[in-house]
Amino acid sequence: MTRVAVLDDYQHRAHEFADWGGLGPGVDTVFFPEAMTGDDLARAVAPFDVVVLMRERSAFPRRVLEQLPNLKMLVTTGMGNASVDTAWLSERGVLFTGTQTAPPGGGGVGGPVEIAFALIFGVTKRLVLEDQAMRRGSWQLGLPTNLAGLTLGLAGLGRLGSAMVPPARVFGMEVIAWSQNLTEERAAAVGVKRVTKEELLAGSDILSIHLVLSERTRGLFGATDLALMKPSAILINTSRGPIVDEDALVDALGDKRIAGAGLDVFDIEPLPAGHRLASLDNTVLAPHMGYVTESGLRHMYGQVVENISAFLSGRPVRVIAP
Repeated sequence: MTRVAVLDDYQHRAHEFADWGGLGPGVDTVFFPEAMTGDDLARAVAPFDVVVLMRERSAFPRRVLEQLPNLKMLVTTGMGNASVDTAWLSERGVLFTGTQTAPPGGGGVGGPVEIAFALIFGVTKRLVLEDQAMRRGSWQLGLPTNLAGLTLGLAGLGRLGSAMVPPARVFGMEVIAWSQNLTEERAAAVGVKRVTKEELLAGSDILSIHLVLSERTRGLFGATDLALMKPSAILINTSRGPIVDEDALVDALGDKRIAGAGLDVFDIEPLPAGHRLASLDNTVLAPHMGYVTESGLRHMYGQVVENISAFLSGRPVRVIAP
């Protein structure tokens, strides 16, 4: 019997999105809706041969992996996972596979970009504040901000960052961009102005982050960087929480050194109860929903099942390591 653990099934729906039964009677699949970390995570999945991850929701550093004696295969959605010690998997000969990008409308570009603009509107149009105020019997506590004429600054101009440009143009925004490897040619091809990091921070009315989390980008925006932003500026992060120093961001928001933030990602997910971000009135928070659409989950879990089936037949596909 091959035992498969499907982790972080927060909405208890992963079983709907793929033909898990098609793996055959020799495969027992168990779904875990609860978030787990560290030793608790290791104890829960120790009996399993195959472990399925939903992006970086669960971390698998060496300390956790060393407690999994039966592990033969790790599957992640996406073709990379910064929360997994890939070197350990390669050393031990554990197969590590992923899933490829969903097609348009399937949770690929559309989901994160739409969430980013939803957060932009949520903050600039004061939607959460005014909704809550109306439910208390109040009416028009503040004024919304128009996007026309504002400058959207993009940290990252890859597949997702560049997809932010056409909607921004529709709303009459100027667009500037920076990343560590951004070239003039790439910026020109997308139709935006390439700037320095300092110019990005100082010139953005809305700073939206679209970078991959790596050792190079972890903590890329700290207290010194946030201090360069306008007091009227807002920060949008739909990439990964640790790209921004969370403590520095909370301090800047709390002291009103920047006007607001719209966040879909956090250092610790799910966001712990009582977190300081949740107590601020100038934040709009979403529970990492940028890629969580039904069509996207069907695409990802469908490929997960294909990966497991291919592994069981001795012909692995979409291999990340070894």
